[in-house]
Amino acid sequence: MTESFKKAAEEVKVLKTKPNYQEVNALYGLYKQATIGDVNSDRPGILDFLGRRKWDSWMAKKGLSKEEAMAAYVELVENLKSKSGI
Repeated sequence: MTESFKKAAEEVKVLKTKPNYQEVNALYGLYKQATIGDVNSDRPGILDFLGRRKWDSWMAKKGLSKEEAMAAYVELVENLKSKSGI
């Protein structure tokens, strides 16, 4: 992992304002794609609402390389920092 990605992963935890629903989903999907790669599990069952949302967010990033996902994650965190500060 690159240093900028590690730094962004720490900074996102201390944002002054919590990211909105779409931003949280994007962060989750990009983080999983950057650290693990393409989805490697089955979609959770219909009653696991949170699990399905997380899985869907990750699946939406399928095909991105780990480097592309890291770069997009860092960019998103930088945008969130400028929007709400840390």
